[in-house]
Amino acid sequence: MSSIEASIDDRDDAAATPTTHSTSLRAGTIGVLGIVFFVFSTQAPLTGIAGASALAVGLGNGAGAPGAYLVVGLVIMLFAVGFVAMSRSVDTHGGFYAYVKAAFGRRLGGAAAWLAILTYVSVQAGMYGLYGASFSALLANLGITVPWWIPTLATVAFVHFMGTRNIELGAKVLAVLVGLETSVLLAFALKVVFTGGGPEGLNLAASFGPSAIMTGAPGVAIMFAIASMFGFESTAIYSQEAKDPKRTVARATYLSVCLIAGFFAFVSWTIVSFYGASKVGDAAGAALQSGDTTSFVFGALIKTLGPWAGITAQVLLLTSLLAGVMALHNSVNRYFHSLALHRSLPSVLARTNRHLAPSRAAIAQTALTVVLIAPFAIFGLDPVLTLFSWFSGLSVASLLVVYVLTSVAVVVYFRRNRSDKSIWKTLISPAASTLLLIGLLSQVVGNFNQLIGGDETTAVVLLAVVPVFFILGLVLERKNVREELTPTL
Repeated sequence: MSSIEASIDDRDDAAATPTTHSTSLRAGTIGVLGIVFFVFSTQAPLTGIAGASALAVGLGNGAGAPGAYLVVGLVIMLFAVGFVAMSRSVDTHGGFYAYVKAAFGRRLGGAAAWLAILTYVSVQAGMYGLYGASFSALLANLGITVPWWIPTLATVAFVHFMGTRNIELGAKVLAVLVGLETSVLLAFALKVVFTGGGPEGLNLAASFGPSAIMTGAPGVAIMFAIASMFGFESTAIYSQEAKDPKRTVARATYLSVCLIAGFFAFVSWTIVSFYGASKVGDAAGAALQSGDTTSFVFGALIKTLGPWAGITAQVLLLTSLLAGVMALHNSVNRYFHSLALHRSLPSVLARTNRHLAPSRAAIAQTALTVVLIAPFAIFGLDPVLTLFSWFSGLSVASLLVVYVLTSVAVVVYFRRNRSDKSIWKTLISPAASTLLLIGLLSQVVGNFNQLIGGDETTAVVLLAVVPVFFILGLVLERKNVREELTPTL
């Protein structure tokens, strides 16, 4: 990075410091558990388990699918070591933008930010598709026929309202929603364990042994495991609103990774145990053929907990998706807010309201969501097979590219800045995570057709969006740098 650009970055950081009430966020209001609830909500645990388990088992590595969650969890934990170490040295309010910018300057930082926005916006739009379809199906069971996009748009309005209110209110709502869905899943899992499993008992080796994990197509299971870890890095986004940010972000990050990986691995293992390692593949295949992948999990819940669990799970699937889109909405708002403060987006998006929430960013984010959803509604496309599947795959690919950029940024930053003397934190761990993340990215690209459930043309077009957004970020930041240089030359 040139000395001129470095001086611009310094002036930019000074300008980014909120000096007026109109751009300030509510500082010191959210603690470790509050951030963890935001992160865990992004995963939408019931959605991840009910929606992906049949696919991971049936199309992936069968009974070894639970092991994929642990493999990905270990890779992400390595990533988190450098991620947390760097969070103690830089202002992480800009999320990935802050990390990459600190190592490589504004232009690459902007590229990372736009990839992060692509990631969060696309997965949120995809979740809205699944939400609308699930809501419409639930109403149909009651004899009410409603197009999927009507409840979707109503929920978009509700999420926008929540995004413009006190962040503490959002954290409390998410705590309730996440608590309900995880309680049902844990009740099922614990009952399976305490009753000794299904017809083949409890078999750890059948799911977590190396040979079990590598059976069949492990890359498919790994893709869904990556999707389950989605959003843990958003801990950094809430740094300006956190109590004791340096400690809170670090603790919330480690706790989030451990909880997510452990929860998904444990619950999915008990599902395998319920059916039996030798029979779970056939059960998942039957669910895939029926067109209702959730029956693989919901059927197990009903047989284990009773008929009440079926209706409850259907309702909680909706609240799970609601919690997910709320958490993602908050994340995107804060990305927009941070980029506006750094003049990478129009400054109007940095304005906050009387609740000290990024209300202008919320308007832009809500409008963008409607624009993404509208074509699927207008042209009558299936919201699950297109909107949800396509955008979920796009978000996973984009996220992994950002992870790789950030891991490399950690190594480069600490080679220049010796604020942390630990070789493990600043070199070994981030370098290892970079190589492993590249391996995971290759698995995603190689299995992308299966991930999105589409044809090769669709896969190529969606994957092409990732470099397009990367280049867009470079161009916009280059333009900003030139504009700021002009008065000083």
